[in-house]
Amino acid sequence: MARTISSRQTTVATIAAWFLAFLMFFPILWIVILSFKTEGDAIGTPFHVLTSGWTTEAYSAVQERSDYPKHFMNSVIISLGSTFLGLLIAVPAAWAMAFVPGKRTKDVLMWMLSTKMLPPVGVLVPIYLIFRDWGLLDTLTGLTMVLMLINLPIIVWMLYTYFKEIPGEILEAARMDGASLKSEILYVLTPMAVPGIASTALLNIILAWNEAFWTLNLTAAKAAPLTAFIASYSSPEGLFYAKLSAASVMAIAPILVMGWFSQKQLVRGLTFGAVK
Repeated sequence: MARTISSRQTTVATIAAWFLAFLMFFPILWIVILSFKTEGDAIGTPFHVLTSGWTTEAYSAVQERSDYPKHFMNSVIISLGSTFLGLLIAVPAAWAMAFVPGKRTKDVLMWMLSTKMLPPVGVLVPIYLIFRDWGLLDTLTGLTMVLMLINLPIIVWMLYTYFKEIPGEILEAARMDGASLKSEILYVLTPMAVPGIASTALLNIILAWNEAFWTLNLTAAKAAPLTAFIASYSSPEGLFYAKLSAASVMAIAPILVMGWFSQKQLVRGLTFGAVK
């Protein structure tokens, strides 16, 4: 009887998991379907959308109208650049907070995290004016700096959590063997925290890739990434649903593929230290 109940519970849990997964995946599936429809079919009822013909007209129109490779490269440069700069700052900061904590370390961590609760629009005007005066508007450098700074609290917090799980005795042994601070971080700490650092980097790349608020307000044409590429298909006349869907698919496909192939590393990093 116990086995029957357990089997039923497993079946119910499996069905529920697949149902929730379908609900989460359905918006992406619907966007993909709309991207292969004409504009007339895309605004029809769901039944009409599913039963109408298929076409790549929207993809052809998007490629003719926009410079997709340029937007794609801008997203790659901004995402990788902000991640690299963020790790350069966050690794030493997280090391100091994890292994040389002070009286106010937890307060500093909480303050850093609280900055993520600040509405971005509240600091848009001063940042915009600074960028205007420094000539950073619509530049890859300026956008990379902004995305690095807004995601830095998350990077520091994640690395701090991973570093806390590493025994401090190992670093003390390295110091007794004559390791310098640089060698301790690069050759002892970093190799042991590779899963955590990798998952942090992957998460930051995803966050930077999907960032829309700052990219739409601080760029125009030269440094516009894929988020601005998607937004260009909305106009005062209305939304071009088929073209907007095609642009969305072209924008999210690279990050979905990356997430799919790196999911094991991402899960391993996110659960690093969870079980001792």
